[in-house]
Parts: sequence; structure tokens; C-alpha cells
Amino acid sequence: MKDRILSVDIFRGATIILMVLVNTPGTWSNVYAPFLHAKWHGYTPTDLVFPFFLFIVGTSIVFSYKNKKIDGGVYKKITIRTLKLIGLGLFLGAFLISFPFIKDWADIRFPGVLQRIGVVFFFAAILFINCNWKTLIGITVAMLIGYWLLMTLVPVNGIESTLDRAPNNLANWLDVKVFGTHNYKADYDPEGLLSTIPSIASALLGIFTGLILTSKQEKKATLLMGIGGSLLIIGHLWDIIFPINKALWTSSFVLVTAGWANLVLALIYYLTDIKKLKFGSIFRYAGANAIVVYFLSSFIAKIMGQIKVGDTSLHGWLFQNIYVHDFISMEFSSLLYGLSVVAFYCFLAYFLYRKKIFIKV
Repeated sequence: MKDRILSVDIFRGATIILMVLVNTPGTWSNVYAPFLHAKWHGYTPTDLVFPFFLFIVGTSIVFSYKNKKIDGGVYKKITIRTLKLIGLGLFLGAFLISFPFIKDWADIRFPGVLQRIGVVFFFAAILFINCNWKTLIGITVAMLIGYWLLMTLVPVNGIESTLDRAPNNLANWLDVKVFGTHNYKADYDPEGLLSTIPSIASALLGIFTGLILTSKQEKKATLLMGIGGSLLIIGHLWDIIFPINKALWTSSFVLVTAGWANLVLALIYYLTDIKKLKFGSIFRYAGANAIVVYFLSSFIAKIMGQIKVGDTSLHGWLFQNIYVHDFISMEFSSLLYGLSVVAFYCFLAYFLYRKKIFIKV
């Protein structure tokens, strides 16, 4: 669609900037609690960031394909984009700065953030262009309830299932069986195989928001607020029997994060698209090259972590020599480092936007 909704661009950019911030502290040993993931059940503000991005992927699918003539070329482009995202993710997981520039095969992680974005985009886009909204609702409900039943009722090796981080957790067990040593951790992966199912539902919920934003519906902000509040309530009620958990991407987690996404997007929509207040331009710049900003931040951080400077890395040397001081806490020093990284990528995003350089993945 030619008509852009400013709030969507701002939301996407803010999400990608937050992803960079929470991924690049000065030191993981000293981070303020809100910038860390929950240890297992429950959620922190940081746990909202990735599902927010998948949510807005769904919303953006509506803008890209709602009025587009669907033919073989569209399916080809969707597939190519999916493969590019998966390929970039695998590259990030395998890259080494020293010869032979790639990890040992057994140490390469197969799942990952970009891989999940690619897979979620593929299925959400295919479902959107082939199903009406009523069918999509049915599919979303089926995914969330089906995942809940799988995780709580299916025994593992004859042992009753658990939602703890344990060998008889179905999602963790499946990741180890399928990926072996190619997981984030030896016993599970937060972007694992089975938990990808509900993550697709996160994007489908974003699609419903996109349909509302592109409709002739009046009081869209109010409607999104109502949907967001309802999802939050249902998600927290479901949490009682199916705990909110990002690592497992539980169904309650999907609803709660989509609830917050709708509330935040509704507020931005009200301020920018209705009240016409001008703010958040830097986020719009970042959103225009979101995947590029995320990939470069991850790639450069990995390089800086591998370059040795004395008995530490380039990353560690910069942090210790520029940001660590006796008169400020280590947590604040760590945050300042992350904010400096964010400032760099905001400037890069601004430069690319002004030069009209938009790198499509």
C-alpha cells in the first residue's frame, strides 16, 4: 500500500532499537533488571521486544499484500526473503573472525532470531494471502490451544510432561533430539522448533491489527486499546495454568505480549496519525532498514567480542577504559555503553534514510 501509517513505522523502529540496546550491554555481569530476560516463567520489559517485532511483521504483511495481485511471483519473493533471513541468521551463528572463519560444525547454532523471523514471516504471509480473517482467527486459536495441549499433556519418554527446564519438557526434548549440539544451550533453544508454532500466532495477531489499521473502521485507537486490554486479561488468566514464558513462547506469553503491542501501538497511532504530533522520527529511520540495523549490530558486536586486546576483547577494552568510572555504578556504565551503541546505529539509520538507501532483505 502506498499510504503509510506513521505509527507502524515508529513502532517497528523503536522495537529494533530496543533489540540492539538489550543485546549490547557493556557487560552482562552488570545489567539493570528490566534489561534482562526473565530467568524462566514470567516476563520483563526485555521479553516484550522480540514478540513486538514478530507482531509488527504481521502488521506489515497486511500493508504489503492486502491489495497486491497474488501470483507465482509473490510466492517466489516470499520464499526468497525467508531464505535470506535464515541464511543471515545461520551466518551470524557460524562466523568467526579468525581462519577458517567458521565454527566447528558441532558448535554452529541452527535456530536463532533471524531464522525465526524468516520462518514466521513465511507462514504468516502465506496464511494471510490464502485465508480470510475468520479463518485466520480459527488458525490462531488452534495454534495457541494446540500448543498448550501438546506442552501439558504429551509425555516425554514415558514421563509426565513439565513446563520446567527439564529433560521431560517437550519443547526442550524435541530441540535436543532434532538439533543435537546445534542449540543455544545444551538442553534447549529459546528459538526452538516447537515454540515456533505459537510465534507464528504472534505475527497473526499483528495481522489482525494491520487489518484494523487499513480498514474504514472509526475510532481505531480505541478498538486497538480494547483488543490489547482483552488480550492482556486473557493472557494473565491463562498464565495460572500455562505460565507466561518467553523461552517456551507459551500461549499466555503470546497473548500478553500481543496485548501490550496493541496498547503501545494504539497510543503511538493516536499521537501521530490522529493528533498529528511530530515525534519519533529517529525510530522511523531505524524502521526503514530494521533488519540491516539488527544484523549489523549483531555482526559488529560479534567481531568486537572476538578481537583480542591484551587479556580482554576490543569490546571489553572499550568498556573498561571509556565507560567504567569510580563515581558511577557498573550497571549505569553498562547501560551507557549500550546507549552509545544505539546512538551509532540511529545515526547510521538516519544516514541511510537521508540518502534514500533502503536495503531489502
